[in-house]
Amino acid sequence: MKRFRYYLGVFILLLWSHVIFAGEGMWLPHLLKQLNEAEMQSMGMKMTAEDIYSVNNGSLKDAIVHFGGFCTGEVISSRGLVLTNHHCGYGRIQSHSSLDNNLLKDGFWASSAKNELPNPGLFVTFIQRIEEVTDDVLKGTENLTAKEKQSQIDKNIDNVIKKTSLGEFESAIVKPFYYGNQYFMFVTVTYNDVRLVGAPPSSIGKFGADTDNWEWPRHTGDFALFRIYADKDNNPAEYSEDNVPYKPAHHLPISLDGVEEGDFTLVFGFPGRTEQYLPEIAVKHIIEEYNPAKINIREKVLSILDEAMRQDPAIQIKYASKYASVANYYKKWIGENQGLLATNALQKKRDYEVLFMERVNTSRLWRNDYGSLLADLNMAHEQAMPLRYVQEVFYEIIGRNADMMRLASVGSRIVNVGNNGGIDAIRSYWAQVSSAVEGIYDNFDPKTDAKVYAQLIELLVDKLDSEYIPQAVLNIIDEFDREYYEMASQYYQASILTDFERFSKLIENENEEAVIEILSNDPVVGLYTALLSHYNETVAGDLEVQTLQIKELQKQYMAAQMDVMGDRRFWPDANSTLRVTYGNVDGYRPRDAVKYKPKTYLSGVIEKYVPGDYEFDLPQRLIDLHTMKDFGDYTDETGDVPVCFLGSNHTTGGNSGSPAIDAYGNLVGLNFDRVWEGTMSDINYDESICRNIMVDARYIVFIIDKFANARNIVNELTLVFPKSGKKPTPPKADQLWIDREGNTPKRSEKQ
Repeated sequence: MKRFRYYLGVFILLLWSHVIFAGEGMWLPHLLKQLNEAEMQSMGMKMTAEDIYSVNNGSLKDAIVHFGGFCTGEVISSRGLVLTNHHCGYGRIQSHSSLDNNLLKDGFWASSAKNELPNPGLFVTFIQRIEEVTDDVLKGTENLTAKEKQSQIDKNIDNVIKKTSLGEFESAIVKPFYYGNQYFMFVTVTYNDVRLVGAPPSSIGKFGADTDNWEWPRHTGDFALFRIYADKDNNPAEYSEDNVPYKPAHHLPISLDGVEEGDFTLVFGFPGRTEQYLPEIAVKHIIEEYNPAKINIREKVLSILDEAMRQDPAIQIKYASKYASVANYYKKWIGENQGLLATNALQKKRDYEVLFMERVNTSRLWRNDYGSLLADLNMAHEQAMPLRYVQEVFYEIIGRNADMMRLASVGSRIVNVGNNGGIDAIRSYWAQVSSAVEGIYDNFDPKTDAKVYAQLIELLVDKLDSEYIPQAVLNIIDEFDREYYEMASQYYQASILTDFERFSKLIENENEEAVIEILSNDPVVGLYTALLSHYNETVAGDLEVQTLQIKELQKQYMAAQMDVMGDRRFWPDANSTLRVTYGNVDGYRPRDAVKYKPKTYLSGVIEKYVPGDYEFDLPQRLIDLHTMKDFGDYTDETGDVPVCFLGSNHTTGGNSGSPAIDAYGNLVGLNFDRVWEGTMSDINYDESICRNIMVDARYIVFIIDKFANARNIVNELTLVFPKSGKKPTPPKADQLWIDREGNTPKRSEKQ
């Protein structure tokens, strides 16, 4: 570890003379002062690192939240108003929708606090501080096997958290960086009362839907508004009518001057996962084995869902969020493969590895330590590939695409905990999962799901060798003469899992033997349990050993790269922790004779309009505003309303809802996507085509103000004109935010 830190220090000293790409990297905010501040300022930033991250003073990080654990959001008012993506709030908007009150179709704008809608289970998390805990986590791990080392690390992490002084509402989590060469602790505070305040109709918030997903030019108003509520002392509290809007340490002002090409942009959020430092052989397997298998599975599922949704408006509502979720990574994997091939990623990896080995072989210092490291890592990946392929296929089939598979996993788990702990264990487990299970039933159509289920079982048989499928399951399939839908239909009719009321009443039974017997004999639970048990016997154990070996070798390879390639810039892969990425507003050239400009406009929205089309229809109100040129203060020098813009910021999943922040710390946009050609940035960032897509803040406020006439929301915002010096129109008395009792803010609280 001392050696790793020595070379990390050398890397920091050499950083500025050997920068690779401005825009690459997802950087820890508490290290910006020593690693990034100078470069950021050279790119146009007017802030300091202390303005972005501070423990003792309000800073940008105090306005950033992990939204639901899967997206990012930002606080944009002094009363806890949170901005995030429409697609991040989609499931919650859907949960409040029905055929008679379809918020997905019509949108929603709360006129006062009493109209804001609660969302059980939704939470937001703030980061209080970040601390390095590497020495404590790695203590006593020398000379252990990979499995023993991981066990000791887990124990050490528990001890680190236990001895950390935490406030009453604080929690802590420890995460590895640089593949386990460093560890940082994140102290957090979580708020569980989060209410829906506003959302445009899907014809704006999801405009372009799946056709435009991952594409540029883009014209999607992908935003939604929520509010954090706290107790009277501003502390976290469960939902209560007595709760009051949260008062943040900092909220983001919104710039109505917008951005121009070349402007500095900072994106702050919680990127999920990147794999930038994989060896060439691992990337090759992704391109040739794993991605094609997953793409094919999801293509089949999407075809079934699309047909059902087009035939029935009720299923359209139920399955809207599910379809979008399945389609999102289906299209991403296609773009990722194409991008990796188009940018010659495999050859770049090979060239890099040749250079790495040349340096290893010409240095006495490194030769003994690293001579066989890369070869060992490559061999480990090659040996693990067959079982990793089974894993990728298996979890696509039993874990992600059919509701009945998810319900069967719950039923199977109940049988397991009941056999080991009796009725008390069953009740305890049910208390943990019942709300999530009920949520599955809210958007469950047995007939549609049975078609998906049948398709998945067929794909399982087609894609996996018979040794990975239990003989009992193959016998069942043969009994139905491989009529998979007939099998699924009969299983669904016989299963207790198709009805939430029957399922939940079964759990209320005082006799655990009765619960276990009924679920054990349920055909869907039985098939799932057989598949999972056989997977654990034939795949899971061996793959775990191989994965731990790869993990240890990758850790050594990461440290070796930072030792040997000291003139290269390294940043820690994303792992759902708070990160900063920075770049500039910039277009790109995806292919010969094509050059994309970095901004789109409302006129482009109108150009794409297709009346009655589920992806490109528009509300008449928006068309009228365009016709009348009723744009307010939300235009740029063209006289049109900017809708979306591109940046060279390095983003990934989890950055959805992240704020795009200008050089002065104002919100200028909302990150929601990447361009299709650059989706391979998780594995191979290429500055020529990797671009993130953001909704322009002016379009967001334009929709809230002019389209929705929700001036009560607009007047809650801090609107600024940092370039032009203009002043926003002051609010009228009847346009202020109104609390649950009908009161407006005191004069000192008004914008």
